[in-house]
Amino acid sequence: MFVVETGTLGSMNNQPAPNWYPDPSGKHELRYWDGTAWTNRVMNAGTESSDASSDTHVPRGEQTVDKVQRQVVEQAGLGGVAGGTGSLFTEPILVVNQKAKLIEINTEFAVYDQNGNQIGAVRQVGQSGLKKALRMVGDVDQFMTHKFQIVDMAGNVHLTVTRPRKFVKSRLEVGDAAGRPIGQVVQKNVVGKIRFGLEAGGTSVGSINAENWRAWNFSIQDAAGHEVARITKTWEGMAKTMFTTADNYVLQIHQPLQDPLRSLVIASALSVDTALKQDSRGLS
Repeated sequence: MFVVETGTLGSMNNQPAPNWYPDPSGKHELRYWDGTAWTNRVMNAGTESSDASSDTHVPRGEQTVDKVQRQVVEQAGLGGVAGGTGSLFTEPILVVNQKAKLIEINTEFAVYDQNGNQIGAVRQVGQSGLKKALRMVGDVDQFMTHKFQIVDMAGNVHLTVTRPRKFVKSRLEVGDAAGRPIGQVVQKNVVGKIRFGLEAGGTSVGSINAENWRAWNFSIQDAAGHEVARITKTWEGMAKTMFTTADNYVLQIHQPLQDPLRSLVIASALSVDTALKQDSRGLS
């Protein structure tokens, strides 16, 4: 789980133009974006057909208001922060909690504001029946490509994240609502304190730096090395930690950021968990 204190990650008025884009669900080659949302128009090998994606649900959180507020105030030490306007990209604090499961088939996160109101979610999309079956019988996540969408409570997509199959180091590709590239979160090392680079257009725009070898707390810095955000893991309890897949983190953004850094920082709330925790309960 994460708590993210963001600046103004924008009103997201710069939506992609209506057009055909790669299907974010992975079920088809292309899906039509109407300028505000995905439609059921899909295309394969140049032939258009209709298919309402099954990946349209919004994962609902399990946390109580009191528990979210304890994460913010007692565990993350972020009391007294003024609230935003209630959206994923304007709230000063976002609390992201992974849904607890004994066996993880679909990775899901609920996103709350600091008052415990759910305002969005992260959902995994594009998994075939074979991939789900393989995840039930073995630890093969690192050899699979995983796709995610960051959505609001109406199911509108704001960011996409793809983690290609990995070999030693993880890489995450961050895109806009239609999947057009924004940048990447790239793991830089596997020994010692883990570090990720934030890259856009072949240029470094920042980094995510673990503050201990267990990679529980991270400092997020801009290209000049100034801290602009911080991720802190919040303790979920011994039983939950040992027997389920749930993870809880706090991501605090200290100041308003400009794209592409701001989108990469928001996506990093998912990225750290996906890159380091999904493949095993320890470091990958």
